[in-house]
Amino acid sequence: MTEAVATPGAGAERKTWFGHPRGLAVCFFTEMWERFSYYGMRTILVLYLTKYHLFTAGEASLIYGAYAGLVYMMPILGGYFADRYLGQRKAVTYGAVLLVAGHGLMAFHGPQAFVEGDVVVRNDFYINIFFLALALIITGVGFLKANISTIVGALYGPDDPRRDGGFSIFYMGINLGSLIATLLVGYVGETYGWNYGFGLAGIGMLIGLLVFLSGQKLLEGKAEPPSPERLKEKTPIGVNKEVAIYLAGVGLVGASWVMMQFQELVGRLLGFSGLVMLAIIIFYAFTKCDRIARDRLLVAAFLIAIQSVFWALFEQQAASLTLLADQQFDLTVLGIELKASQVQFMNPLFIVMFAPVFAWLWLALAKRKLEPTSPGKFGIAMLLIGLGYIVFSWGMGLEDGTNKSFFWLILIYLALTLAELCLSPVGLSMVTKLSVPQIVGMMMGTWFLFTALGNYVAGWISSLTGAEGHGVEAGQLDMSAVMSVYTQIGLISIGVGVFILVLTPLLNKGMHGRH
Repeated sequence: MTEAVATPGAGAERKTWFGHPRGLAVCFFTEMWERFSYYGMRTILVLYLTKYHLFTAGEASLIYGAYAGLVYMMPILGGYFADRYLGQRKAVTYGAVLLVAGHGLMAFHGPQAFVEGDVVVRNDFYINIFFLALALIITGVGFLKANISTIVGALYGPDDPRRDGGFSIFYMGINLGSLIATLLVGYVGETYGWNYGFGLAGIGMLIGLLVFLSGQKLLEGKAEPPSPERLKEKTPIGVNKEVAIYLAGVGLVGASWVMMQFQELVGRLLGFSGLVMLAIIIFYAFTKCDRIARDRLLVAAFLIAIQSVFWALFEQQAASLTLLADQQFDLTVLGIELKASQVQFMNPLFIVMFAPVFAWLWLALAKRKLEPTSPGKFGIAMLLIGLGYIVFSWGMGLEDGTNKSFFWLILIYLALTLAELCLSPVGLSMVTKLSVPQIVGMMMGTWFLFTALGNYVAGWISSLTGAEGHGVEAGQLDMSAVMSVYTQIGLISIGVGVFILVLTPLLNKGMHGRH
């Protein structure tokens, strides 16, 4: 819907999109299609690894964990290059091109693996092509993900009351892309062939790139480089800075390609980087800040680090929970037989259903001065997700065989989503509220770094549920291990939640009114 509104003080009319800058439509549909491609590929990745390339459930889970970890780590570098040199328009375009290339390459998967004696025989050339495709996607997301959100913010003035509404519309685009992808790409991949599913995800990203390129005028110059002249400066390697950054992007693809083949290296890199960033934040807090700013930074650092536990449990969706849906559950719902990968649609569906409810709930509680503070919401999130896993594990133990009730999957996805709504939107807001302006970018980068660590740990946790075997049995789960692991992580999550809630009065005090 496009309408004309008067521009204050100008006496002119300016077209809008649902009352918002028309550039929001460009960002909405670009991000919708990017998320379509990302979540579409993610829905079938572990199934593809276990069923086509015959990796064990443990091996596939570690590959997924390394991939997801790097996907959330790379925006730190992509955001830096955009803020300092490229500007968001060039960064998003470059990232989209890499994503199209990566998703396109996923459609060429070579011959299926087979078993010869006790050995799984895979085509090494196509396995390397597969890892290269993942590396392109990782780097592409790095250049695109953070910067498309920055463009949304730049479309509004600092005091524009439409800003929060604009981000809410943008967030709906993310979930719309995810919802469509989990239903469509998973079905195509499992029904007609993995390459068709991956190819469909690639087509989605190509549409997103075309939308972004065609809508440049609507961005009103808000995503341009901070200093175009600086990009033209020569570097020691004989090319200008803009070309040098694109070459650095190619180098990041190469580095990601190597790390994807050595998954433990990713975990060590994320863990070491996280400790270094926390040390830098703490050092800055004690040497550069007054008492109030220092206390706020320390609270933020604590909550940033603890959120990695949440993501380690939440991201089982694309790993062990997908394998469980495939191997242990009756997927017939209201007479419709779902594919295992399609089960993931419940998360974006529940987000769309319950996000307005939570927005109303927090407002209603705030009016009565009962709204939990940010640390309190973190604690509630950990309790919800922990209880969800314990009840889910108990429910699976009630039923024998491989036709378990779909009800238990609904329950765990509902718990995951309600926990997400308590933590994810609140966390990003918390970082901006508690950071000092001089390091807010670094703090946001550290948030994503610990999100990345949580995603990697999710793959490691999922790997603990795999059974020993090869060939057609390679991807099987050990159900006793599943129930044991889920119960343990549920108890750990509840323990972390109680720990946060016990500390909440102290954390609230350290926030000095910015709750």
